Amino acid sequence: MKKALLIPLIMMSLNAMAQNVMTPELLWKLGRVTALGLSKDGKNVVYKVSTPSIEENKSNSKFYILPVNGGNPTEVKDTKEVLKDKNISRDGKYIVYNEEVKIDKVLGKDYYPELEKSQVQIYNGLDYRHWDTWNEGKFNHVFYKENKEGAVGIDILKGESFDSPQKPFGGDEDYIWSPDSKSILYVSKKKEGTQYAISTNTNIFEYNLETGKTINRTEDNLGYDMAHQFSPTGNLTWLQMKRDGYEADKNDLVVNFNGMKLNLTTSWDGTVDHFMWSKDGKKIYFVAPIDGTKQLFEVNFPGLTKITINVHQITNGDFDVNDLVGFSEDNIIVTRTDMNHAAEIFSYNLKKNSWKQLSNVNTTTYKSLALSKTERRYITTTDGKKMLVWVILPPNFDASKKYPTLLYCQGGPQSPLTQSYSFRWNFQLMAANGYVIVAPNRRGMQGHGVAWNEQISKDWGGQVINDYLSAIDDVAKENYVDKTRLGCVGASYGGYSVFYLAGIHNNRFKTFIAHDGVYNTQSMFGTTEEVFFNNWDFGGAYWEKDNAVAQKTYTTFNPMTMVEKWNTPILIIQGGKDFRVPIGQGQEAFQAAQLRGIKSRFLYFPEENHWVLKPQNAQVWQKEFYKWLNETL
Repeated sequence: MKKALLIPLIMMSLNAMAQNVMTPELLWKLGRVTALGLSKDGKNVVYKVSTPSIEENKSNSKFYILPVNGGNPTEVKDTKEVLKDKNISRDGKYIVYNEEVKIDKVLGKDYYPELEKSQVQIYNGLDYRHWDTWNEGKFNHVFYKENKEGAVGIDILKGESFDSPQKPFGGDEDYIWSPDSKSILYVSKKKEGTQYAISTNTNIFEYNLETGKTINRTEDNLGYDMAHQFSPTGNLTWLQMKRDGYEADKNDLVVNFNGMKLNLTTSWDGTVDHFMWSKDGKKIYFVAPIDGTKQLFEVNFPGLTKITINVHQITNGDFDVNDLVGFSEDNIIVTRTDMNHAAEIFSYNLKKNSWKQLSNVNTTTYKSLALSKTERRYITTTDGKKMLVWVILPPNFDASKKYPTLLYCQGGPQSPLTQSYSFRWNFQLMAANGYVIVAPNRRGMQGHGVAWNEQISKDWGGQVINDYLSAIDDVAKENYVDKTRLGCVGASYGGYSVFYLAGIHNNRFKTFIAHDGVYNTQSMFGTTEEVFFNNWDFGGAYWEKDNAVAQKTYTTFNPMTMVEKWNTPILIIQGGKDFRVPIGQGQEAFQAAQLRGIKSRFLYFPEENHWVLKPQNAQVWQKEFYKWLNETL
């Protein structure tokens, strides 16, 4: 009798556990997995787990090794003991590293040493600030030294006002050793001031240790050259964008073979994220966006033979393949996410086409949650194209009920909308709060061909806006959507989209939320730090009166010019250290809304940049986000 009762009790307990849903507090307790590489013996994958602490307002990290064939992780204190040090030359004689070096005079005390307490910055060109920091005349430089105690480092960019690693996100991946240990190859954009701000022309430079001479290995290409590595047979390989000033250009795989530069993906209608050579040097594996996901691809390397170059998609499914870690026999080790799961480490068997999850940092947490459901939906746009729309449904979804629904506007504007896992714009959390999310792969997104990706440039308020409206109008036909409770949210270009839609939505939406969005294209052009971006996407400067494309950006496609049509509550969020979309954008929008008597709120983060990175700030962001929706939707 007792055994008979025990089973229902266990089932009731499991069902109760499964009714838990994601919360802002739980989201910021999840471990964040970063794969660091394979161990020296190739038997283990080495990774870092960063766990945010809301109480301490910081993240704490631990390091682990995990057998590549599966098993239990072991914590390690020093990854240097288990990871191969890529900064040591292959012959073991030298070490390469980077340090910040003061080069240019910028501060008042640089010019007037006797006025050391002055607080002045003096600039003779642009690039006076970048991302979230001001330029103080300091630059990242690459150094090398003998691999012995007391060795003195040599600056291979001595006296140059250029960065390597690149700012703000470059690291030691920006410089590598040549296979013969005679050279260091590094990435740098060797332009200064205003020329730096209007260009994307990074190059791969090779410094010869014996002669001290530097040559430009990619001088003929005018766009980005980066992510360089050598094949197992010694062929320099890198990612290349062709056009200067276009940061979202098609990214191609280029191999330098016998003095010729072979573009392996030039005929393939996609763009490469990152890549890794096979051990035998016959193939390159790479990650690329495709139809709302990121998948693993391979391309063969034929050398100069007549063998046809063939790009082949290997994996498929509603998930994202992210970092490529390494090979173990027939397996490739990667990280993987989906909209319900943060990154974990997986092994994919290239012969059996099968997956195996290796790390389980957050598995127990997710097993206790009722998860949202993601659905693919393909709709026809106003110009007759097929568009993928992700529809995310709340946990324990009941189609007989009606749900408030959010149109999610992705930033970028050319970034893909895939099965990624954000710790801020988290679809799982939005759905757990009872919202249906409509997330269209609108014009401008990667993964649907180069033409689809490029159509947004110089057309911010054009077809892409129709794509948004087509998506929400189509999903709103479902009986489970409460058509009287539609909201619209987004950040960056998504924030621009919110501001623009607020002027033309024809009462579709009941509320708006814009984070670090572009409100006034003219003042945006005048204050953003990477001028090349606006030059390309806006079509030119606002003073170019004969430039019809640019003038359309500053008039027809400028949200500020339609503010008299705003009639809907709006929450405006702004980071104080966001130099990409500077503070004035949020201030102008809030001031206009307030003066027009529209219910509005300004959420200001003085110490945050384009993102919200500090745990307690992130909690306030989430609480205010859902508080606003509760008030207005």
